[in-house]
Amino acid sequence: MQQFVIVTDSSCDLSAQMALDLQLEVLPLSVTIEENTYKNYLDGREISAKDFYGRIREGKRVVTSAVNTNAFVEVMEPLLMQGTDILYLGFSSGLSGTYNAGATAVRELAEKYPQRKIYAVDTLCASMGEGLLIYLAVQQKNTGKTIEEVRDYAEETKWKICHWFTVENLMQLKKGGRISATTAIVGTMLNIKPVMHMDMLGKLAAVSKVRGRKASIRALFNRMAEHVVNPEGQMIFISHGDCEEEARVLAEMIREQWPVKDVVLNHVGPVIGAHTGPGVIALFFLGDNR
Repeated sequence: MQQFVIVTDSSCDLSAQMALDLQLEVLPLSVTIEENTYKNYLDGREISAKDFYGRIREGKRVVTSAVNTNAFVEVMEPLLMQGTDILYLGFSSGLSGTYNAGATAVRELAEKYPQRKIYAVDTLCASMGEGLLIYLAVQQKNTGKTIEEVRDYAEETKWKICHWFTVENLMQLKKGGRISATTAIVGTMLNIKPVMHMDMLGKLAAVSKVRGRKASIRALFNRMAEHVVNPEGQMIFISHGDCEEEARVLAEMIREQWPVKDVVLNHVGPVIGAHTGPGVIALFFLGDNR
């Protein structure tokens, strides 16, 4: 059976240890704060989540930059040269050009190494929703499934990865161009918190609004109750923008309601956090549909 490796990018927001356990190859994306650019390694070696969110709170200017095709080639080509096939599971094309850069690298390398198998899947997922799909794909891989079978599984399962999230600070969404200035100002005055999800195009979509932080966290739980399928034995992922205590409140609500296998928490990384800001809480699970 051909050996293959799953390649992804750091917007999956998995912990460095989990990425190691899953035997992933992870390309770090980049974030620029004022004049300095940092690579988003999962272990935080260039910038930690705590430091990143601290700088946003200080009002520092934060921007993300597109990754180029060559960066993917540099990760993928050595694997192909040593006889390893590749399945690339990439950050949603609805939010970033990352997937397109990776898919271009896949096409170029497929021509250069016709004896190897190399495939790309646009996960249409982000943060630990992308991470959850990758985790599930690795479980399939570990049962002995072929690279094509795991690719097809990822393509089918991505439509059932539910992403539900809320933010603390509407002004950060305004800075990222996700909402208008008027909406941000009025919403802040009224303590309105949006409840959003990832739609079928892999883009962020507002679904409802609630008043107050506790209500917004409860709304995430309610969305899971509405959409989750067979929660027994599921791995539930929660990512957060430096608000672990509140994320743990949501995790405990879930554990009390369902006999899930585990609830895994980690930070929302800089690439997504640059748009959502501190205080974002995101919930990911397998459901009936997005």
